[in-house]
Amino acid sequence: MPVAGNAPMSAEDVGERGDMEDAATAEGHAPVVMSPVLHLDGFDGPMDLLLELARAQKVDLSRISILQLVEQYLAVVDSVRDLRLELAADWLVMAAWLAWLKSRLLLPAHDEDALDAEEAAGALQARLVELERIGLLARWLGARPCLGHDVFERGEAEDLVEVDRSGLAVDIAQLMRGYMTAMRRHARKRAYRPRQFHFWTVQDALRRLRDLLGADMVPDWCGLDAFLPTAREAGRMDAPQEDERRAQQRAAVAGTLLATLEMAKSGIIELRQNEEFGRIELRRNPQAEILETGVQTA
Repeated sequence: MPVAGNAPMSAEDVGERGDMEDAATAEGHAPVVMSPVLHLDGFDGPMDLLLELARAQKVDLSRISILQLVEQYLAVVDSVRDLRLELAADWLVMAAWLAWLKSRLLLPAHDEDALDAEEAAGALQARLVELERIGLLARWLGARPCLGHDVFERGEAEDLVEVDRSGLAVDIAQLMRGYMTAMRRHARKRAYRPRQFHFWTVQDALRRLRDLLGADMVPDWCGLDAFLPTAREAGRMDAPQEDERRAQQRAAVAGTLLATLEMAKSGIIELRQNEEFGRIELRRNPQAEILETGVQTA
């Protein structure tokens, strides 16, 4: 039994239609369910039911006459007075869909003309889908609250008047000149680069300790502060701010302490501290030799 080609709406179309009909129902507007009743060869019932059966391929469209369908559709439209425009549009969409589905049965199956016929049918289907979307949008807009019917404006206008006393009044030319001036000023700005300062490192402290111990300038126990670098060596003379000079001083103390611990671990010097948080003293280990190549950190 020949049946009509199945041309269902896409998931996107079904989703849009469902959202719009749900919105209409939620706002108190019942969806339109009226449909012309057809009496055709092979079918007797409402036109929307015929369309659903044809889309689902559950009715034999080859037995249904398109001429009878169109004549009965026009007769129903002529007989109904004061027909709502959106209702007539829905009926027209259903009739057009049925005509399109019927035309699918008449297309050549394996002929060169089939391609042209398929393109024409596809264009018709696209127009029908667009027309159905327009009908859905029209019903959705009709279900929205109307100004003056569902919602109302304030009855009394505001009596407050806004007065501009800023005195600022510019034209477009002045605005453009100001914009260009601001852009040129921004282009002249240089990226901020903080000033770089030298901090006394562990390698610097190792080098200084090696020089002092190698020259036999530390004959006996001596405090750790005696091995701190001078202000010029530590770079404190280049720091203009007091907090920067203090940071360089702390770096010099920390670097010197780490250097003495490294040399004590290597057995080059000896360290002692008589009390907790007391003064740290060091001296050269008499049994160690200071290598001319220096001391390398671990």
